[in-house]
Amino acid sequence: STLGFKNTLGRKWDNSSFELKAAAIRAENTTITRTAVGTPASFIVIEDKDTALSAESYLLAGRFDRKVSERFFWFAGAGWSRNRFSGIENRYEGAAGVGNIWVNSERAKFRTDYALSYTKEEDVVEAPDFQDSFGGFRVSSKYEQKIGTGTTYVNETVIDENLSDTSDLRATMLNSVAVAMSKRLALKVSLQWLYDHQPAFRQIDLLEAPPPAG
Repeated sequence: STLGFKNTLGRKWDNSSFELKAAAIRAENTTITRTAVGTPASFIVIEDKDTALSAESYLLAGRFDRKVSERFFWFAGAGWSRNRFSGIENRYEGAAGVGNIWVNSERAKFRTDYALSYTKEEDVVEAPDFQDSFGGFRVSSKYEQKIGTGTTYVNETVIDENLSDTSDLRATMLNSVAVAMSKRLALKVSLQWLYDHQPAFRQIDLLEAPPPAG
């Protein structure tokens, strides 16, 4: 069983805009084991159910944009996320920077932005030399294209470089296609890619060593 939720709340003014995103996903798998007890002529079936959490992820993020000109803007944003199956208990992020609007028409929109970021992370299992807070440099883009009268394709990409450890690079890419069914209802499918060059530690059970020979 899988339960997912995603919402984007936005507000626009003449030269400013605000966006608040919330997302959650939770999935459980149930394994059913049936055992027959008795004889072929007379038996009972014992059913055992084992339910385990297989996916859990949460996100809450806000962003404010302010236009300086038709092609240039500044922005600031902050967010929180949790993904225990990726080893992340809590991740707090903040970023502020500037960006360019390359295309802004009725059918297509494309922007890029560049920011300094700050991250504080609490892992499920902390490495001995883990640095839980660091500054970074972030580059991101958003492309939106209308196809036909009721279909919209969106690509959002974020790349964040840890300035304290340049080998620690994180990236997120989200592709989505939405088809409008009515003025208030749309069918949407999306695919998200998450990359972390230095993923968080995970704890696993070690195999028991065999007894010594002799």
